[in-house]
Amino acid sequence: MAGSSFGTIFKITTWGESHGKALGVVVDGCPAGLPLSEEDIQVYLDRRKPGTSAITTQRKEDDCVEILSGVFEGSTTGTPISMMVRNTSQISRDYGNIATSYRPGHADYTFDQKYGFRDYRGGGRSSGRETIGRVAAGAIAAKLLAQMGIRVQAYTRAIGPIEISEESAPLHQPDRLNVAAILSSPTAMPDPAANDKALAYLEEARQNCDSVGGCMECLVTGLPAGIGDPVFEKLDANLAKAIMSIGAVKAVEIGDGMEASRHKGSENNDPFRMENGQVVKTTNHAGGTLGGISDGDTLRIRAYVKPTPSLYQPQQTVTNTGEEIALTIKGRHDPIIVPRAVVVMECMTAITILDAMMCNMSARLDRMIDFYR
Repeated sequence: MAGSSFGTIFKITTWGESHGKALGVVVDGCPAGLPLSEEDIQVYLDRRKPGTSAITTQRKEDDCVEILSGVFEGSTTGTPISMMVRNTSQISRDYGNIATSYRPGHADYTFDQKYGFRDYRGGGRSSGRETIGRVAAGAIAAKLLAQMGIRVQAYTRAIGPIEISEESAPLHQPDRLNVAAILSSPTAMPDPAANDKALAYLEEARQNCDSVGGCMECLVTGLPAGIGDPVFEKLDANLAKAIMSIGAVKAVEIGDGMEASRHKGSENNDPFRMENGQVVKTTNHAGGTLGGISDGDTLRIRAYVKPTPSLYQPQQTVTNTGEEIALTIKGRHDPIIVPRAVVVMECMTAITILDAMMCNMSARLDRMIDFYR
């Protein structure tokens, strides 16, 4: 299968299936000398693991990571880092009724058309559990970025029609973001009042055997200007690819995104000024990039996630022999994907930013000469 690797220098390759023995990732290109432990990774995996609240799938998995290579005496060695999480709670019999039929909204049909074969147990490679490897790798990327003063933080912006207040996530004052609320609330919202409303909305949907979509947002602070390449390797283009590769994400915006199309140029442009000897912008409609290159302002990305396609109600579909049937899906599924996907977005953003920074190290001759002199 092609398409399981991402990155140029900091490169990750994820492996494993939802109901296989284990899942994991191989990270190549991580510099030597980074202090790294399984606890550093586990903190991130705990944010995406199932069974942690009433609004996540009740599949019980500890998702305990094992570092198999690339770390010696508590530090990275510069060699590939292999990490594994074992599956312990898969119930494959729940998926027996979809072995020959296609679930609406899932990759069953397209996977079958591409390969002529599919692992129907929990979606196989198309399952959300594939993101375990992304999160494990992203935890390393985030720790490397932190060494340079760069912080990546994602959160839930909206669940269905319930949206957080601007005061809870002030876009022009990212330091005021309520990170404690993000990490402690079941919705991953920085706004406690919106969290309560969203939980009530989700419970109503659950009672009706339905599911809900939402919006995630990610802020990157401390990123210097000059990261990213023009044309085909634009920073925002690679971020869009990284985040669109997360299952169920249907749209990505940078900065004002679609709203920019409704404004005049005089409203959308971000004027420059000088502050303490540095070039800064008075506004940030661009979202931290100009011409595909970071401009030194806060990088702002939004991702829109569709409702969970697994519903506990009959849906019309067909079998692989062309028979029209009504299918009721069994198993344990999230009524909403967004809260557990927030950390996935955060990690894919961190991976993309770090890789772009590594690629950027060869952009200027004067800096290469200074480095090797």
